[in-house]
Amino acid sequence: MNLRKSLFSVLMMVLTIFAANAQEKASPAKTAEGSVGDAKITINYSSPAVKGRVIWGDLVPLGQVWRAGANEATTFTTTKDIMVEGQKLPAGTYSFFVIPGEYESTFIFNKVSKQWGAFNYDMKEDALRVSVPSQQTSTLEERLVYEVKPNSFEIRWEYGKASAKLGV
Repeated sequence: MNLRKSLFSVLMMVLTIFAANAQEKASPAKTAEGSVGDAKITINYSSPAVKGRVIWGDLVPLGQVWRAGANEATTFTTTKDIMVEGQKLPAGTYSFFVIPGEYESTFIFNKVSKQWGAFNYDMKEDALRVSVPSQQTSTLEERLVYEVKPNSFEIRWEYGKASAKLGV
């Protein structure tokens, strides 16, 4: 009888490990890196897939704070002070949130860098908020993608994208 219980326990442990790994792979960890002048920019995020779902306005409601990825809040790190849409963002690591809109979105850089999703988001901790244009594209982006370019960074998912100008 003890052998059966032991085997059952081991089987349950193995199944739990497989389930945890499968869940992690559903939204794999990704990193986008680039430079703006002498500042190194690093965006760490979890990249969920569309999987046939309607994202903007359904899975991700318009006009509400979104964690801009899956699992833990996305983080945005800059090694030096930079300008985002003409406003100063001091060097540091921030949680990054988005308030998506059909034609305009708000990018939020929050001083609390370690957060699970947006559940404990507090706007009093915002270091910077900027408005950016939102666009619809004709190309499906199956997985959430961030890209850092020499003068901007953008977020793309499903048929939507938004980007912010960066400078020094």
